[in-house]
Amino acid sequence: MNGLLLAMQFFTAIPVRKELPLGRREVTAMYVAFPFVGAAIGLAMYIVSEIVLNYLEFGTFLAAVLIVLVGIVLTGGLHLDGWADTGDAFFSYKDREKRLEILEDPRLGAFGTMALVLLIIVKIAVFNEILMRGTGNIALYIAIPFLARAAMNLYFSTVRLAKDKGIAHFFKQKISSSIVIGWTLVSSAMILFALGFMLKSILIPVSVAIVIAMAFFMFRNWSLKHFGGVSGDLCGAFIEGMEALLWLVILCFI
Repeated sequence: MNGLLLAMQFFTAIPVRKELPLGRREVTAMYVAFPFVGAAIGLAMYIVSEIVLNYLEFGTFLAAVLIVLVGIVLTGGLHLDGWADTGDAFFSYKDREKRLEILEDPRLGAFGTMALVLLIIVKIAVFNEILMRGTGNIALYIAIPFLARAAMNLYFSTVRLAKDKGIAHFFKQKISSSIVIGWTLVSSAMILFALGFMLKSILIPVSVAIVIAMAFFMFRNWSLKHFGGVSGDLCGAFIEGMEALLWLVILCFI
């Protein structure tokens, strides 16, 4: 239970007004629970889409905007902040040390703004297209956020730190990587199986798994090359990018 509460406390905007221990067991449980928190956020997005389309009878574009907005509100924009900071840092074309300094800078620059706006536009467009095709399956809303965060768990657990300070450094010292990796792989396999069963398709979960694997290794190598490892902002960028990518993959099959 502490792991779930910690995941909500650190990775969502849901208020958890309780002082919780941050030992190895608790931090490890937090990362194990993290994909399930993503699934809950996805479920909330699905409920909003159903209310907007079927009860309020608004159009698909407004529904898509509200779906994206719900995701942003429930995460407190935490992952989007990482996406924007990563955009600022990478497109600065500075050396590695300067890029890490830009990641720590709370100010938003031009490249971060452009990256942020582009991502939100893409997400709204994808959701609008999905809703127009009438394929807003609840399984997708649960699976995509779950799998994006599960992949982030693998990324965070297997890549060295870019810097020896910050909250990512603190969690990295506490986490039991083998347990997180094991639970993440098992739960992801179950989600993929359930997704294929509910959609009555083998091709979709297999394609999603292949895309996740390819994107994981590409982002892993990219972050090692340009930042020297993993950081909290890069984890946020990974989640946002992976979610958008997986929704685009789903769009290709529906």
